[in-house]
Amino acid sequence: MLRFFRKLVLTFFKINKLERRVEESKILTARLLANQNLKDKKRINRNINLAEFKVFSQWGDDGILQYLIDTLPIEHRTFIEFGVEDYKESNTRFILINNHWKGLVYDGNGSNINEIKKDDIYWKYDLVAEKQFITKANINCLIENSGFSGEIGILSIDIDGNDYWVWKEIEIVNPVIVIIEYNAVFGLDRAITVPYDADFSRTKAHYSNLYFGASLRAICMLAENKGYSFIGCTSAGNNAYFVRQGYESDLSIKTVEEGFIMSSARESRDAKGRLSFIAGQKRLEEIGGMKVFNVVTNEIEVL
Repeated sequence: MLRFFRKLVLTFFKINKLERRVEESKILTARLLANQNLKDKKRINRNINLAEFKVFSQWGDDGILQYLIDTLPIEHRTFIEFGVEDYKESNTRFILINNHWKGLVYDGNGSNINEIKKDDIYWKYDLVAEKQFITKANINCLIENSGFSGEIGILSIDIDGNDYWVWKEIEIVNPVIVIIEYNAVFGLDRAITVPYDADFSRTKAHYSNLYFGASLRAICMLAENKGYSFIGCTSAGNNAYFVRQGYESDLSIKTVEEGFIMSSARESRDAKGRLSFIAGQKRLEEIGGMKVFNVVTNEIEVL
């Protein structure tokens, strides 16, 4: 029995060592891709999708963010990211490791925060991780109490619900770059978001998991009001990118029509919580009749 446990422990350490080597290899490859992107500025400035690569991000955000921080005059090398789970898959982890930025991350699950604090990155890098359930009422106090305020480099918002309302409320920090998830299922034309509910839960709101967040048009209108320019979306059709006006440099500014990308993900669920793989227009039909808030008329409508 003792020999078995020794073998088990040895296997565990070998797996950890292999995982570290794989991660190091991915980071080295990403650095080569990032350097290559800097040689192709003219094309990437017209279409940020061309900068995409994935190391830790869910889709191609690592490449886009690396390109932006390499080319924009960002003085304060700090970031804030909401909704990171255990931070293994996130928009800012690569920048934390590759560029040694200072960061603040929030997640509503205490187990996730504990996992982050057990990760080597928590002592190797300047990262603050806190368990917080974010609302529009508490967001500014939370950030300030965590020691962040004023000018920052990046704000990344992905909380699967009140994203529009939370960004609208944020005043304590002034990011150069904002990444925010949009709900492509809501379509291109309407400026809508889910009505604000401090206790919003994506799965509880509708079993399909398709009813959440805001349309790209609603987010772009908010961005303009806050002094940001829209520069495009990920090719996966999930995240929108904004740069504070005056920092755009040679980046191409997009209209909603020019920048909108429909999500290709088939992440819908049926009433029993099983993946149902609904695609295209059928996704909107699945949540037909659900209430949305029109940010132009300030009235409740239905999908």
